[in-house]
Amino acid sequence: MTHRTHTPHPQQYVHLSGQANTVAPMTQHWQGTFDDLGRSLATTTFVVVDLETTGGSADNCEITEIGAVKVRGGEILGEYKTFVNPGLPIPAFITVLTGITDAMVVDAPRIAELLPGFLEFAGSPTDTVFVAHNAPFDLSFLKAAAKKHGYAWPKYPVVDTVRIARQVMTKEEVPNNKLGSLAAFFGAETTPNHRALDDAKATVDVLHGLFGRLGSFGITTLEELLNFSKQVSPAQHEKRHLAANIPAIAGVYIFRNAKNEALYIGTSKNLRSRVKSYFTAAESRKRIKDMIAMADHIDIIPCATVIEAQVRELRLIEEHQPRFNRRSRTQEKAVWIKLTQEQFPRLSAVRGHKTLLDDAGWAGPFHGNEAAHLAIDAIHELLPLRQCTPRITERSMKTASPCALFDMNRCAAPCIGNQSPSSYQTIISTLQHYLHNDSSPVVDQLTRRMQDLATAERFEDAAQVRNRLSALISGISRGQRIRAFTQIGEIITAHRRDDQWEFLCIRHGRLVGSAHSTPGVDVAQTIESLSLTAERITDDGSILPASTYEEVEKILGYIENQETRIVSITDEWSLPVFSAARSRGDFEKVEDQDVNFWVNRTQRSNN
Repeated sequence: MTHRTHTPHPQQYVHLSGQANTVAPMTQHWQGTFDDLGRSLATTTFVVVDLETTGGSADNCEITEIGAVKVRGGEILGEYKTFVNPGLPIPAFITVLTGITDAMVVDAPRIAELLPGFLEFAGSPTDTVFVAHNAPFDLSFLKAAAKKHGYAWPKYPVVDTVRIARQVMTKEEVPNNKLGSLAAFFGAETTPNHRALDDAKATVDVLHGLFGRLGSFGITTLEELLNFSKQVSPAQHEKRHLAANIPAIAGVYIFRNAKNEALYIGTSKNLRSRVKSYFTAAESRKRIKDMIAMADHIDIIPCATVIEAQVRELRLIEEHQPRFNRRSRTQEKAVWIKLTQEQFPRLSAVRGHKTLLDDAGWAGPFHGNEAAHLAIDAIHELLPLRQCTPRITERSMKTASPCALFDMNRCAAPCIGNQSPSSYQTIISTLQHYLHNDSSPVVDQLTRRMQDLATAERFEDAAQVRNRLSALISGISRGQRIRAFTQIGEIITAHRRDDQWEFLCIRHGRLVGSAHSTPGVDVAQTIESLSLTAERITDDGSILPASTYEEVEKILGYIENQETRIVSITDEWSLPVFSAARSRGDFEKVEDQDVNFWVNRTQRSNN
């Protein structure tokens, strides 16, 4: 563990006043001019913290490394860095992500020994502000550790750089609000690499960059910073009347402009409360404030149940394409992978599910084209499928030449007639088995490959294998869950909510009706009426006969709630014993890393 004081680095300070993005060399004796308005940001002490952990939840994971930087007025007052023995093995994919191995933490102190020293470094909550990028994550682990070992967690004021970035940065400036993106934008001198102290240093630079932005908003004191998200725009104040007379029921709301065009579509179990919140300090999103400035009126669609409202929202967003909605606008354009229909099939990434056939190999949907191609790369690493695109015929075989994959023993070159259709079909059958039945060989082989590379300190290569496997498992798992559900002709569910039951009727993955019990009416009669009056669906044999993948996943999330009961079901509902869903959870929280991280990690390990 290190705990030391540093001299400031020039260029680390960002002026709090003046224009956004203005960066000037730091001076140690900078004087604020607004101390009388509150605690000046220039004279406030911030402790910027980052943790590395064994996983994503403080309930069952532990801290492996703590990094912190104490800074005031652009001057670094001290740094804190220590490994932490988590008391349990570090998962292989976490080692690949962070470069932290069991051997690196085995002799480190346990968190119970480190907490007093860390809290001493952080200082009193009356003097220090706690800062982190995605602060709820870091705080959840520290608070859990403090509670477990009998320490009272100080009530620090908290600043979350993610939350500030969402308010002051635009999509044109940064594609997302990840630490790496913001650090690159603000020219941070330390590149985030999933090591605690380096990430904390990068967060310091991001914090100062955000302070520069906040200066243009007139934010110069800590009190103003903490209340920044509570400000109400003039448009929010002027248009509060749009929320008048909205009932407190479940349903969908649609903000429309003077031309009656849908600007934004949302849903809530309490329309009155949700819509009113758009005109209060609780709504801080810039794009939503811009939307409110354009809004002329609000339409509502009452719904019998919350899940009906959520499904209607998905369908309406797909239909109207409201400009201020970000999610669910491209449900029909999701990316899938499939085997082409030819004598020697190959894998292809396609948009939309209409061309997918049950008797062929397919998986998805994926989170974008890049994820789909990562999944394809994972399969190519396991099976010698052809990767060339020309159609193979007897005539083409006479003039074709094998590619480099043949020399590398990664393809048997059916393009030159070197492999028979029956031999190639054996490979295709194996792949179809992986995609639709047993995914465990894929997980086992690629996990071993990833672990071998990590052990050999080939972290960049291990990261590539991890990303490919994560993408493939996610796509296979989603496809298996979706298709198992859409093959069910009808399923009726019941969910107890407050003092009544709510019922759903789903056919081939589409919500076709919902109802709730009425006092004095027999429940069986309500269910029978629901089934008789619900929309009729014809199964055309496609992957999604009557809905989108988002609707299916929304309904599945509802049904998988432990309080939801199945009243009746017409067909078998099951997943393969060794389906990809068994492994999906291990990879969902692993983020892609910059290749430079793995290069730097390898170099550090070798030094």
